[in-house]
Amino acid sequence: MTRPEEIRVLVVDDHAVLRRGVVAYLEALEDVVVVGEAENGRHALDRLAQSAAHEDLPDVVLMDLQMPEMDGVTATAEITSRFPGVKVVILTSFGETERVHAALDNGASGYLLKDAGPAEVDAALRAAVRDEVFLDAAVTRRLTREMRAPRTGLSVLTAREKEVLVLVAEGRSNKDIAAHLVISERTARTHVSHLLSKMGLTSRTQAALVAVREGLVRPG
Repeated sequence: MTRPEEIRVLVVDDHAVLRRGVVAYLEALEDVVVVGEAENGRHALDRLAQSAAHEDLPDVVLMDLQMPEMDGVTATAEITSRFPGVKVVILTSFGETERVHAALDNGASGYLLKDAGPAEVDAALRAAVRDEVFLDAAVTRRLTREMRAPRTGLSVLTAREKEVLVLVAEGRSNKDIAAHLVISERTARTHVSHLLSKMGLTSRTQAALVAVREGLVRPG
């Protein structure tokens, strides 16, 4: 049995040396447990199906994007559909912004540069588990420059929904948003759901990127 605060992670990368390096890196973090490895998206889905059968799913999948058989974008869509309780954090490089956008469209919770430091890795994993948003400032600047516009703009949001959008972009969970606005957590969750729907977005991270691009908050 693991302690409640431990974060269970599945690492998915087709390069064995890099994957094992990531595993070693994660194992050095306090309260992070690597529960498995996979060499591509197909293998990751097989591992998750086995874990689900034993009610032993990981909390987070740390996902590379470019892999054979099934890439990280497709795998992210499958994971978020079949295992909605599992968060996906993308491992990316600066040259993959289009793929990162596609992964966010498919439900990824966040992203990390492959050379991120220990504090950033830890923060990103914990943010994903708490349904918060972690934005790497350098990646965010590039993503917001290249991101596709949402189907509708900020004008479709109510004043309260804009408030909630800012709080989402600041990395706050539904519980934190509720406390800040003195509303119930259920109401906060409803506001988040409505603003995502109105703007044609699928994740809190996408919403946070829109808030950064529109100047509501600053990255980092």
